[in-house]
Amino acid sequence: MVREFPRYSSSVPEPRSWDQNYSNAFQATVKAQTAGGNESKTGFNNVYPPELIKCRPAAGSHPLALYVGESPLKTPFTLVLLEILLVIVATRIVRFLLKPLRQPRIVSEIIGGIFIGPSILGRSKKFTSVVFPEHSQFIIRNIGIMGFMYFLFISGVKMDFAVVAKTKKKHIVIALVGVFIPLLMTEGVGFILRKSMVDKELAKVSTIGGIASSLALPLFPVIYPILKELNLLSSDIGRLALSIAVLSDGFGITALIVFEAALQGEGKPIAILWYTISLVLILAFTLGVIRKAMHKIIDHTPDGQYVDQAYVVGILLLVMVMGFFTDMFGVAIANGPFWLGLVIPDGPPLGSTLVDRSETMITEILMPFSFAVIGLSTDVEAMIMAGWQWMAPLFAMGITCYASKFIATFATSMFFQVPFRDGVVLSLVMCLKGQVELVLFIHWMDKRMVGIPGFTMLVLLITIVTAIATPLISILYDPTRPYMVHKRRTIQHTPTTDAELRIVLVIYDEDSTAGLINLLEVSNPTISSPFSIFAIRLIELVGRASPVFIDHQKEEDEADLKYAVSQTIHNALKLYQESKGDYVKLFNFTAIAPIRTMYQDICELALLKRATLMILPFHKECLDTLGGKLTEMVRRGIRNVNTNVLAHSPCSVAVLVDKGHLRHPLMAFRGHSDLHFVMLFLGGADAREALCLADRMVGNPKVLLTVIRFLSYNFEGDIEMEKKMDDGVVTWFWVKNERNDRVSYREVVVKNGAETVGAIQALDDHNCDVWIVGRKQGINPVLLEGLSNWSENQELGIIGDFLSSDDFDGTGSVLVVQQQILRGQEAGKGGITGGLNIC
Repeated sequence: MVREFPRYSSSVPEPRSWDQNYSNAFQATVKAQTAGGNESKTGFNNVYPPELIKCRPAAGSHPLALYVGESPLKTPFTLVLLEILLVIVATRIVRFLLKPLRQPRIVSEIIGGIFIGPSILGRSKKFTSVVFPEHSQFIIRNIGIMGFMYFLFISGVKMDFAVVAKTKKKHIVIALVGVFIPLLMTEGVGFILRKSMVDKELAKVSTIGGIASSLALPLFPVIYPILKELNLLSSDIGRLALSIAVLSDGFGITALIVFEAALQGEGKPIAILWYTISLVLILAFTLGVIRKAMHKIIDHTPDGQYVDQAYVVGILLLVMVMGFFTDMFGVAIANGPFWLGLVIPDGPPLGSTLVDRSETMITEILMPFSFAVIGLSTDVEAMIMAGWQWMAPLFAMGITCYASKFIATFATSMFFQVPFRDGVVLSLVMCLKGQVELVLFIHWMDKRMVGIPGFTMLVLLITIVTAIATPLISILYDPTRPYMVHKRRTIQHTPTTDAELRIVLVIYDEDSTAGLINLLEVSNPTISSPFSIFAIRLIELVGRASPVFIDHQKEEDEADLKYAVSQTIHNALKLYQESKGDYVKLFNFTAIAPIRTMYQDICELALLKRATLMILPFHKECLDTLGGKLTEMVRRGIRNVNTNVLAHSPCSVAVLVDKGHLRHPLMAFRGHSDLHFVMLFLGGADAREALCLADRMVGNPKVLLTVIRFLSYNFEGDIEMEKKMDDGVVTWFWVKNERNDRVSYREVVVKNGAETVGAIQALDDHNCDVWIVGRKQGINPVLLEGLSNWSENQELGIIGDFLSSDDFDGTGSVLVVQQQILRGQEAGKGGITGGLNIC
């Protein structure tokens, strides 16, 4: 049975034609007539449309509904499952289709939400009645609001207001100008067009101020995920944009508080006082009680461990509690979760644990519902029906804000002598909009400040601007461009005497430290050729948004307070430096960054310190076990870091595959046993670089070196110029070490790759401690014929991959060397590289 109650409309304006299906965004007041004729007034908030309240029988569930002719979609739980599936699949499909167009995730998810809404699929009344009937939309809406709450909470956890203390004058000025100029311009246009506004709610001072403030602010929770997608977090523009966004968020929080107070006071001035009291009480409770509780949780967590699961669950429940109280006191439901996130210390152990345990659920499950809410409330037809006269003032305010923000940010950047292209990119970044603005638009619709047409225009406007700006940013700004230089920074072009060798030592974890230190030892630092070692400890950025780069010579060891293993690594390096005295200078750095952008910190350090060589641990490492066998440890994500470093490094690179021979205590090299190194010379720039590095190692009296040069039969496939340069370097090496009993040299002639591998296997007598080989540049292809299909690790080259694989019986560690690739020189093409200089 369906019983209908006539709508009581004395206190509710008549809905416009475009409000009929979406008026659940407004509050409805309904009078239901009782049987006795008495009337009772009932308030419904954002759930029921102000038309007819229909009482429906409770939907039952039949265990065999499909087989008895009953639609399973009549069961609420089954319907919700279908809606969940549709929302997630729709957003995923749109993301997949738009990825080649370099569109950010936010654009794809908004379009996915619009796709299932009344603008596209929702135009079919049958689709809407079956998949999104009126009585189920409130479920989607409530889950969507929860998604926004938890998104803002996680964004608050990641924010680091400590960067404000490190901001320079340039950042502050750009932030101020980039916020207040568009704010004033947008408000000015709004007041000029105020008399022509058909929508009287839009003409209110509070509405104009709210729209202007939200569009003018570059908000951190919006900019951060897009920069992360573009791999720009560790770039100069990324760091500058995040600093400006954090400053702008401070202005934004203040502006929104003022706006809410003004809105509360439009009805009764006394409401401003109650709003202020409520705000002060909530902030005092958050800062005075919750923050102290969070620090106590951290104090009770052992170093290097995750926070206990019970605390994580409690904090996630506290998000809903904060949302409840802020909504109850009229402070807006999204503010509470965001403020809660801000008072939680970022990084490990608490911030990283919360992000690690909850971010996937929030972004992959809850947020699609949030964008479904946006899509179900977006109606392009309603916007068209409203007419240009209705939409023109709002459109003019939006365009004015974007244009003035771009111009103001760009002009300020030029004033501070930011490069032209970087200034354009920074201005585009400041124009990005996303989740926070969408939350505000929903809030305005709840407050009846804008209707469905205005909401639709604002959603489409921020989507179009973000969709245009993001690809332009990725096209105009290449964070790797500064790393490739024209000047030679190689071992081959560095004198072996009266010149220091500047080395960047990359450390991913404690296990690789011993092998790297011992490799430095056998590389033979001397008083005439000392080493300057720039050791960079890399830590994955979890639980915070802003990457951190710490120079431990200038700052206190902040990273060690949260990452205890860093202190162990620094102590080991310091011990080595002290044992070498004046032969070695050590400089420690720590970079906390996303794995995808770690290579930028490595390359930038090598560029700024004018490094000659960079040493990387391989992403796999063999560990000794109790059974005497070798097991493999894989470092997650490090392979991509190494590959990017090899592609963009401003100097030569050596990748160390440590099989255990280099992982002895430091003093092991001061014993009586000798180390046997074998250098495989296959020709090309990388082989010449590897030979020059091996020549330095021969200076260590405990190193025995065997050099094997591979030549093709009848010189087939040789590149004449490469062959001449190879001959020059090999001749120089042999003349220099002709009387050195610890050096031997051989030549092997082969016809193809199979013979090359066979010759290498014949050389292995299990006495080789380290194999040294060039990676790939300039190698005669005949020497590798038939081997390319068997290579799995391209970063090692074909021969390096073979030496480190299980197919090779040798237990010696492998050192793969790549000579610096100059700007404009394509890697891996076998071109003529390296010049005629010798070591």
